[in-house]
Amino acid sequence: MAVRVRFAPSPTGYLHIGGLRTALFCYLFARRMGGTFVLRIEDTDRARFVADAEDDITAGLAWAGLDPDEGPHLGPGYRQSERTALYRSIAQRLLRSGHAYAAFDTPEALQAMRDRGETYSGATRRAMCNAFTLPQAEVEQRLAAGTPHVVRLHVPEDGEVTFTDIVKGPVTFAADSLDDQILLKSDGQPTYHLANVVDDHAMGITHVIRGEEWLSSAPKHMLLYQALGWEPPRMAHLPLILSPGGGKLSKRSATRLGIPVNVRDYQSYEPEAVINFLALLGWHPSTEQEVFTLDELKATFSLERVAPSPARFDLDKLRWFNQKHLIQLGTARVAARVRSELESALGPIDPAYLHRVLVVVGERLMRRQDLFTRFAYFFQDPESYDPRGVKKRWKADAKDLVLAYADALEALAWPEADAQSPATDLKGAEGALEHALRNLAAMRGIGAGRIIHPVRLATSGTTAGPSLFAMLAVLGRERCVRRLRRAAAVLGP
Repeated sequence: MAVRVRFAPSPTGYLHIGGLRTALFCYLFARRMGGTFVLRIEDTDRARFVADAEDDITAGLAWAGLDPDEGPHLGPGYRQSERTALYRSIAQRLLRSGHAYAAFDTPEALQAMRDRGETYSGATRRAMCNAFTLPQAEVEQRLAAGTPHVVRLHVPEDGEVTFTDIVKGPVTFAADSLDDQILLKSDGQPTYHLANVVDDHAMGITHVIRGEEWLSSAPKHMLLYQALGWEPPRMAHLPLILSPGGGKLSKRSATRLGIPVNVRDYQSYEPEAVINFLALLGWHPSTEQEVFTLDELKATFSLERVAPSPARFDLDKLRWFNQKHLIQLGTARVAARVRSELESALGPIDPAYLHRVLVVVGERLMRRQDLFTRFAYFFQDPESYDPRGVKKRWKADAKDLVLAYADALEALAWPEADAQSPATDLKGAEGALEHALRNLAAMRGIGAGRIIHPVRLATSGTTAGPSLFAMLAVLGRERCVRRLRRAAAVLGP
């Protein structure tokens, strides 16, 4: 049988980072098995519906490179709101077979049950207002009159529900631990449980891959499959994602820890890095390899290597992956991704200059946004200077030394790169810049560091960064001299 896997988010909010992991595992399994990846929008919860959530979901999948083979982008039938008639007909079938029943309980009666700490189940249903406690004629009369009611699953009062989960292994639930789940709400709309099972069967889904939080729903779904005489799909419940310090990574704990919740908030990272990071939240390759491209993941992923134990979410590890993928992408591709962002903020930027900046920054670039923060001095003169750096590095003779170095640069016949020069042509400039500085130090009878540190502070506003002379070579004569003289004027004495 051809593998068919679905990712079925609810548009009650934006695509969650945990949801993207589920989508990724579905996608990788489908691609590994030569199957079909289906996007289905489960929009039965109209009270919590968010108007632009579906667009956010599809945009998030596209950003991550997870393109569905089927879904609402290709035509109707992939939103549950478009399939209501089918769910109602299946609910009627379950009522006729006795696997479901009508319940007429008032909100007050249900609240009283909850206040007693009870659930609607085999142990309590005969104390409520439903088809088990009302005469059949009265049930039919109420239904004919349109009396508000729900349709509930008739869960057996004894026995067990057992299935084998691909990740968890054999799973067993006692039937008396399950509640009589609502299948159709009083407004005639299906709940997640009914619509989920009906759609998976109708769409020929062979494998259901979802988060562990849905494991408690699985026995109810298995009972529905059994009641309808349908073969259930194989199930794989993915391990929980824990916060860095332990405990489930809920929206509340993530917010408290400063961990972004929605995929849209991760787009300052490279999608390749996010995908790589999420793939290893629960899945373990058979080798020591950690850095994977999406194609490599598609070739090696298997559900059998998904661990049942929880995985910890570590932003530091994501940053590490991002750095590795920036290196792997190469300077030209990174420049192409970041240029429009930089130009939106700073105006036109020469592509050759941006290329040289990226070459010099090299592996220090952890995220593209570092160019707006840590390395902003490549594009704008520093407006201020690191106070701790000034205190430590700007000595009494710093002003005189940086001005002397500025004079040396103005007189230097260095092979400064023009706008079209590649970064590799700057080696000569680096050597000339270093020679001029060390020559000045020798003339003053001081160590070179006495000039290097205030020059870096004057030209970048900070005390750390790439090789000083490579940085100066990229900045060029005009920027360097201007910044040296300004720092001398501002910092004095």
